[in-house]
Amino acid sequence: MNVLEVANLNKFFNEPVRNQVLNDVGFQVAPGEFVAITGKSGSGKSTLLYLLSTMDTDFEGSIVIDGQQMKGKSNRWLAAFRNRHIGFVFQFHYLLPDFTSLENVMLPARKLGMYANDQIEQRAMDLLSLLDVKDQALKRTALLSGGQQQRVAIARALINEPLIVMGDEPTGNLDSANSATVFALFKELAKERQQTVLVVTHDEDFARRADRRIHMADGRIVKG
Repeated sequence: MNVLEVANLNKFFNEPVRNQVLNDVGFQVAPGEFVAITGKSGSGKSTLLYLLSTMDTDFEGSIVIDGQQMKGKSNRWLAAFRNRHIGFVFQFHYLLPDFTSLENVMLPARKLGMYANDQIEQRAMDLLSLLDVKDQALKRTALLSGGQQQRVAIARALINEPLIVMGDEPTGNLDSANSATVFALFKELAKERQQTVLVVTHDEDFARRADRRIHMADGRIVKG
């Protein structure tokens, strides 16, 4: 079964005038697939990711994740589904600056409420170790470098063992060395853990090395 199935997806913005930004988009993603979504600014790729993330529910068509239809679900149901099944990595890390790295990573798991606090803490430490920032665990994230902050943000996205990891320009603010590290991690997640990775990127090298590229232009998929 596919992890993600998108069919006949259309999206309109109505202000200031009605404008169609996604036009009959459809594709499928298999478990453990590493997919890059590319296209020029205004092509619709970030709008598509926002819909797939379930944070925008105003669309026509079908989005099925893990066999569940996203259309018509309540905001409360979607919020719970997101927290359990989808991990997010953005261009900006959105960490809480006065919280430590460890506290930031633990937050989604505490919200999920499936594990005891000591189990959550151990898993968070394991992820920080995996991302080579374990030594920053007790430091406030405001004091970290940009590369360290993004690694903590990735650990936070992984804490609930999501089915899909979604990234919106996750290497956009990073230098080439840190970008390579992030790519390698996403590749490992897909290959070793069978976690599906879906990333919007302008980074040509990043996109070329993914398992598959979905290229967009004018709200349509033109390749992929």
